[in-house]
Amino acid sequence: QDFRLFAFSIRENVTAFQDKKDDLEEIYKITGIKNWIENLKEKDSTYIYKMFVENGVEPSGGQAQKLAIARALYKNAPIVVLDEPTAALDPISEYEVYNKFDKLVHGKTAIYISHRLSSCRFCDKIMVFENGSIVEEGSHKELMKNTNGLYFYMYNTQAKQYY
Repeated sequence: QDFRLFAFSIRENVTAFQDKKDDLEEIYKITGIKNWIENLKEKDSTYIYKMFVENGVEPSGGQAQKLAIARALYKNAPIVVLDEPTAALDPISEYEVYNKFDKLVHGKTAIYISHRLSSCRFCDKIMVFENGSIVEEGSHKELMKNTNGLYFYMYNTQAKQYY
């Protein structure tokens, strides 16, 4: 949710100058920025912003968020914390990120923070907080069985916006 991009190249923003992995292209693909990068004249050597170069790019909110996700994945840390990672994405991009989420965090512990409960369906375990305390926990399927629960209420309240 809160991230910064710097007036460096796309590659430098993702790798944080730790250019050590061969799977950078795969990370671009998984996060959905590969096509955007390939359409840029200088590919991932293109600078973000025009602060230091005239031909820099101004990424959209969604592109910037995907770059931040790519950076988090590139670190290859055993724990990944994603706080509202799709907040700036359009519905199609959001759907694509959710469908790739397992591949994004494969073999890692992922903590995913979201107020969009439809995005929690793929999580192994969901913890529902109220006033700073955990009031429910379980899978989406388990939590939806509790028709008196907060998760059930909030999920259905959000779902009503779509019908």
